[in-house]
Amino acid sequence: MNQVEIKSLLRNFIPFFITLELLTGIIFYNEYQNEVKNLEQTIAYNMNICNFNTDDAQYACLDYTIEFFNKEKNTYTNDFLKKHNKKPNIIYKKNNLFYQYYPIPTISDLYLKISYTPSLYQEKTAIFKKNRTIEFLFSSLGVLLLTLLFSFYSLAPLRHAFKLTQEFIKDILHDFNTPISSLLLNVKTLPKSKESYDKINRIEQSLNTILSLQENLKSYLKQNPTQNKKIELLTIIKERIDPLKNLYPTLTFTIIGNPLWINSNEASINRILDNLLINAAKYNREKGNVQIKIKENKLIISDTGKGIKHAKKIFDRFYKEHERGLGIGLHIVKKLCDELNIKIEVSSKVDKGSTFVLTFP
Repeated sequence: MNQVEIKSLLRNFIPFFITLELLTGIIFYNEYQNEVKNLEQTIAYNMNICNFNTDDAQYACLDYTIEFFNKEKNTYTNDFLKKHNKKPNIIYKKNNLFYQYYPIPTISDLYLKISYTPSLYQEKTAIFKKNRTIEFLFSSLGVLLLTLLFSFYSLAPLRHAFKLTQEFIKDILHDFNTPISSLLLNVKTLPKSKESYDKINRIEQSLNTILSLQENLKSYLKQNPTQNKKIELLTIIKERIDPLKNLYPTLTFTIIGNPLWINSNEASINRILDNLLINAAKYNREKGNVQIKIKENKLIISDTGKGIKHAKKIFDRFYKEHERGLGIGLHIVKKLCDELNIKIEVSSKVDKGSTFVLTFP
C-alpha cells in the first residue's frame, strides 16, 4: 500500500470504528444498568417477602439483616425518618446498603428494619460488569474486523483507479522513450556552427529536462535502487549546474565549499539535486541568484525567487503553488531523502526566496 491508500483507509476506518465502538459501548452500558436495576427490584421484592413472613421468607431472607427499632428508645430511627421526610415501606439506598423500615401492626412502638448485605450487592454488580466487559471486548473485535472489511471494500475502487493511472503513466513513459531518444541522437549529429551552437545546445538541454521529468515519473511509480557507494558531492553539483546555466543564462549560480564525500546512492542523489536545482532556477526572478553551499555535512541551496507560501505542505504529493509542474518533484525529494537517511529542511519568504538544507548522515 502507498501513502495515499493508507490515508484513505484510515479516513474510512477510524470514524466508522469509533462510531460503532461508541454505539456498542452504549448498548452494553445500558444492559449493565438494566441488570443492576433488576437486581435492586429483586432486593426490594425479597424485602417485602421477609416482612410478610411467608413460607418463602426462610429462603428469600438468607441474605438480609432484620433489626427492630423502638420508636421511643431509639430516637435515631425517628429522627432519620423526620429529617429526610421518609416514610416506612419505601426502600432506601446509601453506599450500596439497601434497607426499608416496616411498621409492625401489633406493636406500634417498633419498626422492622430489613437491609441487604452490601458485600453481596457489590459482588453481584461486579459479576455483571465483568460479563458485560468481556462481551464488549469480543464485540469490539467483531467491530474491528467488520470495519476493516468495510474499509478495504470502500478502498477497492480507489486502488483500481490508482492502478489504472500507474499503468497509463507507464505506457506514456514507454511511448516517450523512442521519440526523445531519436531527437537526442539527431541533435548530436547536427553540425554546430558559431551561429547555431547556442540554439542546438538549448534544444539538447531542453530534451534533457524532459528526460529529467520522465525520471521523476519513474521514481513516482517504483522504488529506487538502494545500492550505495562513495561519491563526491561537489563534482556532482557542478555537473548538474552546467546545463542549467545554458537554460537560464540570466541567472547567477554560485558554488561555495569544499569537496564532500558521502556514502549514498548516486542515482537518487542526482534526482534530489536535479529537482531542487531546477526548482531554484525555474521559480527564480529575472537576473536572480542561486547559491549552493557545502558546509561540513550540510548542503544548502538558496535562491532569490518567488518563495513558498505554505512550506509545511511543499513535500505533499500533488501539492503545488504554481500552475507549472506536476506537484510530485519535491515529494520525490522527500521520499528519497527519507530512504537515504538525509534530513531535509526548508525555510522560505514570499517574494524573497527559499532555502533548502540537506544534512547527510
